[in-house]
Amino acid sequence: MDDRTGEVIGEQADDGPSYGIGAVARRLGVPAPTLRTWNLRYGIGPSRRSPGGHRRYDAADLSRLEEMNRLIKAGLPPAEAAHAALRERVEVAEEEPALPVELRGLGPVELARPEAPVTRVPSASVLSRAALNLDGEAVVSGLCAALDTHGVIWTWERLVLPVFDAITRRQDSTRAGVEIEHLFSERLLSALSERIGRPAHPAHPRTVLLACAEDEQHSLPVYALAATLTTVHDLETRVLGPRTPYTALADAMRRLGPLVVFVWSQLGMTGDPAPLHTLPVLRPASRIIVGGPGWWSEHLPPGITRAFSLQDAVAQVRATLH
Repeated sequence: MDDRTGEVIGEQADDGPSYGIGAVARRLGVPAPTLRTWNLRYGIGPSRRSPGGHRRYDAADLSRLEEMNRLIKAGLPPAEAAHAALRERVEVAEEEPALPVELRGLGPVELARPEAPVTRVPSASVLSRAALNLDGEAVVSGLCAALDTHGVIWTWERLVLPVFDAITRRQDSTRAGVEIEHLFSERLLSALSERIGRPAHPAHPRTVLLACAEDEQHSLPVYALAATLTTVHDLETRVLGPRTPYTALADAMRRLGPLVVFVWSQLGMTGDPAPLHTLPVLRPASRIIVGGPGWWSEHLPPGITRAFSLQDAVAQVRATLH
């Protein structure tokens, strides 16, 4: 029994041990929500149920997840990693043809070759139409397909920015459509948030702390940067979100001792650099980077640099590692 959650870590069934999602998440270093996403999106998940009806992972399920996780860390997109891990399942099934009673008679091909669900990466125009129709499911599936296939930066530049441009032009011409912007923003935030946090093997022991300037509401670029740093560069990220008071940011810096602090300003009214002078000087030092069109860059305090794009921000954070 896990003292923290009360969850049975490994139950012994007649045909071997089984594991709850919490135990599997801790073993792999993969968050439980991500494991659920892999199950829903790629068909790679638990194959058993406990007497109480809870889904359980057996040894073969765990082996497939370990292989998928290994392939993702090696640089393979999640969809391809899942497909490869499921192919391994086919080989095991062909070597060990015994089937559960309820599946006998289906034949080895039907059972042994499950197809992971595939969602095609949409074009910006297709994704814009989904947002226009308030089709949240289509928006999030399209965004996740792009993020899994091409990564955050590609998705941001090729899909997100063009879709926001289309939404903005519609708002300018019709004086309506705020609900479209809100739905797309919320689905995007959800997709990016799943890709933020602590990697299984962080590339650096100190975190990257990200926040919006005080009174700044536009936070999506912060989440895009954090997701890129976590998924591509294995850096632990902490996002404080919109409208972060500088006093709160300073307190977080003292508590976390971050490697880098990134502060976003979208609007000129939030881009006053004077409060940056109040941020604490730590030992070891934290590099402070600002991004966004709102900053009055000619007045930035000494030692604080400005990033002019998502890729530039990533490059500046990575340069701090060396």
